[in-house]
Amino acid sequence: MRGATIIGRAIGLLLLTAGPPSTGFAEESLQPYQLVRSLQLVQDRIAAGDHAALPMQAKLLEMVDTRLRKADAEDFKEPKNFRALLVYGMSGGNPVTVEAATSRAEADPQSHAIAKGIIDYLNGRPAKAIEALKPIDPMTLPSDLGAFVALVKGSLLATDEPAEALALLDDARLLSPGTLVEEAALRRSVGIAAARGDAARFALASTQYVASYLYSPYASQFADSFVSGIITLHMAISQDKLADITAMMDPEREKVIYLRIARRAAIDGLTDLSAFAAARAEQGRNGNNNENDPRAQLYSSLSTVTSGTIDDVRAKLGKIDRSRLSQSDRDLLDAAQAIAGEVVAPPAPLPAQEPGPAAAPKPETEIAATDKSDEAGLPPVEGVMSEQPAAEASAPAAMPSEAPAVAAAPPDTSSAASASPAAAAQGPAPAAAPAVASASTDAPVPQPASAGGLDPHDPTDAAMLNTRHQLDLIDQMLGAAPK
Repeated sequence: MRGATIIGRAIGLLLLTAGPPSTGFAEESLQPYQLVRSLQLVQDRIAAGDHAALPMQAKLLEMVDTRLRKADAEDFKEPKNFRALLVYGMSGGNPVTVEAATSRAEADPQSHAIAKGIIDYLNGRPAKAIEALKPIDPMTLPSDLGAFVALVKGSLLATDEPAEALALLDDARLLSPGTLVEEAALRRSVGIAAARGDAARFALASTQYVASYLYSPYASQFADSFVSGIITLHMAISQDKLADITAMMDPEREKVIYLRIARRAAIDGLTDLSAFAAARAEQGRNGNNNENDPRAQLYSSLSTVTSGTIDDVRAKLGKIDRSRLSQSDRDLLDAAQAIAGEVVAPPAPLPAQEPGPAAAPKPETEIAATDKSDEAGLPPVEGVMSEQPAAEASAPAAMPSEAPAVAAAPPDTSSAASASPAAAAQGPAPAAAPAVASASTDAPVPQPASAGGLDPHDPTDAAMLNTRHQLDLIDQMLGAAPK
C-alpha cells in the first residue's frame, strides 16, 4: 500500500509537469532536492521489482538534469541541493552536468572533496577517486549522501581491500535500507565474499538478497555471482544450505539456477555437485517435474559419463532431443557421446611398426573445451545483462568511437542533458538529451550474442539484450568500481 502511495505521488508530479508549458515551470520552480527525492522513490520501487516504474525514472532523470544545468550559486547555498547534485550523479545522472554544476557551487571543503571524488569516479579515474574519498567517513554524512558514498567507496576498494569494502557496503545498507542502494550493496557483497572464500558471508548475503530483491531488474547479476560463488565455494557450501537458499525462489528461477550450477559443475569436473543440481532441476517443485528438460538430462549425464553405468548413460544421451538444445549444448552432447564411446571401445590392436605419438582420449574435464560459456543456451533469471566490466564510466560526448555509457539517444552535442537506460529502452530521447561516451579502458564488453544464449537477430531477444544493456548502464553509476 505504501509503495502504491509513493508511486502515486511520483505519477502526480509527472502529470503536473507534463507538456511543454508546465514542464519548464516545474523544473524552474521545484528545488533540485525535491526532484532528486522523487527520483530516489521511483528507483526504490524498481529495486523492489516494479519494472513499470522504469519510464518514470527516465523522465525524472531528464527533469533533474535540466534543473541542475540551470541551477546557480544561489541554489547551491541550500546544502540539500548540493547533496542532491551528488546523489543525482551517483543515481545514473550525467557526469558532465555534475561537473559543470559543481564548478558553480559554493560549498564547504568536505562537500567539494566528495564532489571531486565522485567526478573522478564517474570519469574513470579510480585512483584519484579513492584518494579524494579516503578520509570521508560515510557514517558522519547525512544518510542520503552517506549511503551512496559508502557504496562507491566499497566498490572502489573491492579488489585491493575486500574486507574494508564489505564493511563499507554494510554501512551503505545501514544508511539506506530497502532501497536501490541496499540492493546494489548486497549484490556486490555476494561476489566479494565468494572471491575472499568467505562462505558464511556469501550464504548470508545471498539469503538476504533472495528474500528482498529477487525481482529486481538487476537480479540476473546476482544470479551470475551466486552461481559462480557456489562453484568457487563448493567445498564450504553444503547442499542443504544451497537448497535452503533456492527454496526461497519461485520454481522457474530455482530450476534455472540449478541448471546453470549443474552445467558449470559438470564442466569443472565437480560430479557430486553436478549430479545434485541436475537432480534438483529435474525434480522441480509443486508437482512440476522437469525430467523431460533435455538440458537437465544432458547435465546429469555429464556427471556420470565415466561411471560404471556407462551403458545406461549412453542410452540416456541417445534419447536427448538435440533440437531442443542450444548449439553450445549440442557440442557438449557430442563431446559426452564421444567420451562414452571411448570408455566402452575395445583396445586397439598393436600396430606392426612403432607408432608415432597418439592423441590421448579426451578426459571428462576437457568437455569445457567445446564451450567456455557457462551461460550459453540457458535463460537468464531476469531479463538484464550481466554486470559489465566495472571500469566503464562516463565522460562527455564527442568521442563517437567509444560505446555510450549513460545514453538514451545518438550523440547530440547541442546540449548536455541527462539520459537514462530506461529512456533508451523506450526509444530515442528528446533532442535535449545527448549521449555520454564511455571512458573505459578496461576489458572489452562481452558481445550481446553471448549474453544468456540470446540471438541478437531475433526481435524478442534483441529487445531483451537492449534492455539488459541499458539497465546495466545506470547500475554502474550505483557503485560499479572502475579498475
